[in-house]
Order: sequence, then structure tokens, then C-alpha cells
Amino acid sequence: MDVARFDFSLPPSAIALRPARPRDAAKLLHLTPAGPADRHIRDLPELLAPGDLLVLNDTRVLPVQLTARRGRGRVELTLLQPIGDGRWQAFARPARRLRAGDVLHIARDFTASVLGPHDQGRITLDFAMANEDLLTALHQYGVMPLPPYIRKQRAVDDRDSGDYQTVVARRDGAVAAPTAGLHFTEALLAALAEGGVERADLTLHVGPGTFLPVSADDTDDHHMHAEWGEIRPATAERVNAARQRGGRVVAVGSTCLRLLESAADEGGTVRPFAGETDIFITPGYRFRAVDMMLTNFHLPRSTLFMLVAAFAGLERMRAAYAHAIAHGYRFYSYGDACLLHREGA
Repeated sequence: MDVARFDFSLPPSAIALRPARPRDAAKLLHLTPAGPADRHIRDLPELLAPGDLLVLNDTRVLPVQLTARRGRGRVELTLLQPIGDGRWQAFARPARRLRAGDVLHIARDFTASVLGPHDQGRITLDFAMANEDLLTALHQYGVMPLPPYIRKQRAVDDRDSGDYQTVVARRDGAVAAPTAGLHFTEALLAALAEGGVERADLTLHVGPGTFLPVSADDTDDHHMHAEWGEIRPATAERVNAARQRGGRVVAVGSTCLRLLESAADEGGTVRPFAGETDIFITPGYRFRAVDMMLTNFHLPRSTLFMLVAAFAGLERMRAAYAHAIAHGYRFYSYGDACLLHREGA
């Protein structure tokens, strides 16, 4: 499919640089069969029904942006993916002068060795420490890896340590937030539970590929990045039980939707899952496990906009995004959200 079909124009002023406060005060565009309805996240208990199942991603974002020194030179690092034994793939800036064997000094007791030459800014680092010690060092010296479209307009600060983490974050491993989950508060989760909406958690450690543009002209030529996820047996049981009783499975974010669909068989039964998924969902995909999704507003020509177009219909999503822009909705990671019904459901 022609990637140009997923393009649209977004004014820079629509990009959110801070989240709404409180979190559930963010706008919510409910895309109903009758058309778009302007609501707020706090209205979710009115929009979902008893017996529905809300599925959230409990991954926790690691503060993987580091500043290092090589001699007198400054090197900015963004850790991307662990590859075992204290080694990580990372982006470095500048990377062209780094060579294998270089030692990067982050703090007095925190260094990393370069293991190989750079490849378009990507290098391999060896921290030579146990994973637990590395996590401790990251929390001490690292900062949150805000998306590039925010970092270009402002610096990361202390507020982001809490703002860029969901209230259900439990399992370390993401280098980007599951942003639809950022809208939830403990009070909202309690209100949903009181209304009979059930909840289940899964884990998908969001990787940096979520921000990569689609450079191919045709979706068939795009290689999707892989991310590690886990659906525990109890979560699979809750999903299947909800479907059996006629409840709707509501995925909070593209991460939950992608993992649920990766673990579903042809009949829609979700199995326990642990491993990597590189599922790439574009229009024409037949959804098996998810009935509704809550998701933020995504970048043009992105795999995430392609996913929501597959879920709710490309023309409906283009119209919904035009409505959102015209009515002052805020876009991307710290922005507002939309509640979508699966096309044809």
C-alpha cells in the first residue's frame, strides 16, 4: 500500500510538550459510528460497560539517556536495547570519531567501553557490570528518553521522571513510554473498577523503533522493528473469559493491541506469550482479539497511524485527525487520545 496515503499535515503548535494535569483531564475523541464526539479521559467509565476488559502495558521506562566524556569531548548516549552480559546497543552523538576500545566516562564509577565502530550513529557498549548494578547507575545518572519531537523544543527535566511513566509501570525495560497509558490515574482506575470494567496487564518493552519513520514508498517494503513482550497466563485467561461472556477487550495503546494480536490464534483465543513480536498491522489485517482501543494521536506516515487506520478505517481516521486538529487536540506522546471501535464491529 502506498505510504503517501498515510500522510497528513500537522501544525507544529499541535505537538504537546507537557501532559495534561491531572492526567485524566486530557481530551478524548470518541470515534463513534455516528461520528466524532469530544470528551475527556475522565469520561471513560461512562463510555465502557460492565464486563469490558481494559488491558494495560505495565512496562517501565528506563532513564537511558546519558552524557559521557571521551577525553575532553562530550558524547550523548541513548541506550536502545540490551544484548546480554552488560552490553547494550546505543545511539551516540557524535559517533563518527568513536573507535573500538574507547572508554566513555559517565561518572567516577560508571564507564562504558565501545566494542565496535558506529553504524549510522549506532554503537555497541560494554558496561562490564551486572544488570542490577547497571539499572542502579541508570537511575542515578540517566534521564528519561523523551521523543525527539519534544527534545528538539525543550530540555528534559525532573518533571519528566514522573510524567513519562504510567501509574501501572512495574517491569523495567522500555526506552519509550506506552503513551496511551500515561492518561490513567489511580482514581480513574478505581472508578472503572467500580463500574464493573475489569483490568489485565501485559508487558511490552517499547523500543526506539516506535519513532522511526517509514522510509519505504510501499508498506510491503517496510521492515518492522521487534520488541519483547509477555502475556502471562492469568492475563490470557482474563482476555478469553471477557470475550466468552460478551465483554469487549479494550487495548490501551498500540503496544497492547500488537501483543494481543501476536498471541491470538485464528479463532481469537489468546495464548500465554513470551518473546519478540514484529507484527506490522496495516489496512486489510483481520483483527482477532481486540474490540476497542485507546490510543494517542500519531505521526504522519508512521506504522502507528497505519495501525489505527487498519483498526478503525483509513478514511475515518483521516477525518478524525482533521477534526482533532481543527478542535485543538494535542498530538503525540504527551498529547490527547482517541477511543476507537474496530471497523465492522
